Amino acid sequence: MWFLVRIAKAGGLLLALLLLVACALQVQNSADPDLPAKQNGAHRVATHNVHYIWYNRADGPWSRGDWEARAPSMDAAFKALDADIVAFQEMESFAGGNSDDVNLARSYLLERNPDYAAAAVGDWRDFPSTQPIFYRTERYELVEQGWFFFSDTPDVIYSRTFDGSYPAFASWARFRSRDGGPVFAVMNVHYEYSSGSNRMLSAELTARRIDPFLERGEPVILTGDLNARLGSPTTETLEAAGLRFLDVPGSTYHFDLGINLFGAIDHIAISPGMNAVSGPVTLQRKFAGDWPSDHYPVVADLTFP
Repeated sequence: MWFLVRIAKAGGLLLALLLLVACALQVQNSADPDLPAKQNGAHRVATHNVHYIWYNRADGPWSRGDWEARAPSMDAAFKALDADIVAFQEMESFAGGNSDDVNLARSYLLERNPDYAAAAVGDWRDFPSTQPIFYRTERYELVEQGWFFFSDTPDVIYSRTFDGSYPAFASWARFRSRDGGPVFAVMNVHYEYSSGSNRMLSAELTARRIDPFLERGEPVILTGDLNARLGSPTTETLEAAGLRFLDVPGSTYHFDLGINLFGAIDHIAISPGMNAVSGPVTLQRKFAGDWPSDHYPVVADLTFP
């Protein structure tokens, strides 16, 4: 009997220790969610993984019914960012296969925010459109857009990743500022969460695809969910290619519960000569009474050389 009592006490102590660690991590990885006023002349850029919708499911987590409940929150978050450019990941209404004929989140936001258009979109048969880049049409003109898959055959649409897992890709767009500013590129990536080798190979491919922009002297902004923290081999690979990662504060993934256990995996990186004059800020809060996603949006005000 004494043995069982000792096990129970040890279990209780272990549970208490785990709770203390979790509380310490929550404090350590929580950030000030207040967004400063936009700097004059700066370009406000944001990234947000909004989680795909299970289109064929009427209820349950991430279902159509769940989306209908969350939709006002996502729109409120988008409006709160007041960003000039927002790069999205997982903006997909998944019904099996690759069709993007129905995209509930993209349509909803564009209908309610007519000052924006979506770049990095097209006919899903030719262009994977689930990582759109929203931009303020009054400020920018779309020059060019493209994509590539994190694969041994990157220019084959929907090709599987290097180790054969589900397709993952980068979308990109080049914009011209209507005020006479430079043409610049936005590279929007979503690396796989479960394979470090996939992330490394994806970062190496991204670096090669960014290089032509840098050689032309164009400013480059990299955004997205890298599923890697700052200082990881993944981010170091991109830094070696000439990008500088902004130090995003706190957690950006919160388990759809507001639980902040580890540092940022959603990032903004910039090319030489660019500066962040405000931010980055991680908006760690609910909007319209709900979490729009299991990731927080990240935003920064940038200037070009």
